[in-house]
Amino acid sequence: MASPPDTSKTDYKLERYNSYIRRVNSTKLLNASSKLLFRATLLIALVLVFFFTLHHPPLSSSLDGHLPRHSLLSYATFSGSVGSAAIGGPSWEKQVRHSSTARRANGFSILVTGAAGFIGTHCSLALKKRGDGVLGLDNFNSYYDPSLKRARQALLAKHQVFIVEGDLNDGPLLRKLFDVVPFTHVLHLAAQAGVRYAMQNPQSYVASNIAGFVNLLEVSKNANPQPSIVWASSSSVYGLNTENPFSESHRTDQPASLYAATKKAGEEIAHTYNHIYGLSLTGLRFFTVYGPWGRPDMAYFFFTKDMLQGKQIDVYRTQDDKEVARDFTYVDDVVKGCVGALDTAEKSTGSGGKKRAPAQLRVYNLGNTSPVPVGRLVSILEGLLGTRAKKHVIKMPRNGDVPFTHANVSLAYRDFGYKPSTDLATGLRKFVKWYVHYYGIKSTLNKEADSAAGKDDSSN
Repeated sequence: MASPPDTSKTDYKLERYNSYIRRVNSTKLLNASSKLLFRATLLIALVLVFFFTLHHPPLSSSLDGHLPRHSLLSYATFSGSVGSAAIGGPSWEKQVRHSSTARRANGFSILVTGAAGFIGTHCSLALKKRGDGVLGLDNFNSYYDPSLKRARQALLAKHQVFIVEGDLNDGPLLRKLFDVVPFTHVLHLAAQAGVRYAMQNPQSYVASNIAGFVNLLEVSKNANPQPSIVWASSSSVYGLNTENPFSESHRTDQPASLYAATKKAGEEIAHTYNHIYGLSLTGLRFFTVYGPWGRPDMAYFFFTKDMLQGKQIDVYRTQDDKEVARDFTYVDDVVKGCVGALDTAEKSTGSGGKKRAPAQLRVYNLGNTSPVPVGRLVSILEGLLGTRAKKHVIKMPRNGDVPFTHANVSLAYRDFGYKPSTDLATGLRKFVKWYVHYYGIKSTLNKEADSAAGKDDSSN
């Protein structure tokens, strides 16, 4: 009897074919489900967008109708990342042009960064009063009380100086400003200030003093015409230098703080952009600037506040028990130095980002040339405020501060006649007069000192 035929191979092939068909059908079903899910999601998204648009007004309309001017400017700055046309609009451009237009023959058109800051406010006022066009730029950060910066902004507004609210690292905003105004000069005073704060927030110093400076130089190098740039370095670059008085030829490669290091980096960056792109750059090393509208983080300012409130103040001595001394420089003297540097700044030599000829590169000390011990500062304030300071004498912490500063300003005197003329007692009288008036505490002021300050002011 014949054996039955072997069907195992046929069954195996049939099973493989059926498995293949199942996989194909499964894939088709999955693809169809995916397409259906995508379409459903897209439909839901469109419905949500339509619903939101129907029930909510456009963002620009609500801003225009209900937010103050500085909020509109913040929005304009943000919108700049989308397109330069969105920054400000026609009325904004009109304000920018009006503020930056010179009112004297051959006057400058100057962009002042950090215009709501201490030195920036004083320089902006001085330049505007002599007929230059001045446009401010400031980000109004909260390193110290922003209300003081807003008060400075209001003061400048009374003198027709418009401050654009924005950050140095906002490239589209800077490019827009240079498109609207052919600046002849930039007075770059914006920076993250303070030696001790660098231990708490080091990134802010890199972002402002290095990245922000580079961004400004990048935009300036491509401008046509390229502006001449005067910018704020710092006496802190002298760091651990022991030669006195500090001269521009002394070593600056031993910074004692991150703040000092970023300012030194700025000087090297300035050299690079001068060498490659023909930008005219002048760095100014400020020495402990003080005066009305000053910074609350400075010793003379918070000593005044704490002494009036009867609080204890820390008075530092060096590690070897010597008095700490500073070359305190009154703000009006520094302003004269800034204006002198602007007046003697030569034109940049580049065009379209290309250097055509060697350009001017300078650095100057702007100090008072007369170091004063901090203890003497306290004594002067005691006389002006009519109160005794509760002094807590301690050793200076190792936080980046240096024990002594003393400026040699002979180079600035030679090149643009810089000659400081305000001694510390005179300058502090003017500061105290402003302080008690601004904070509404006039009744606590020593009457004799107030009278003397009034005489000083009327003679200027």
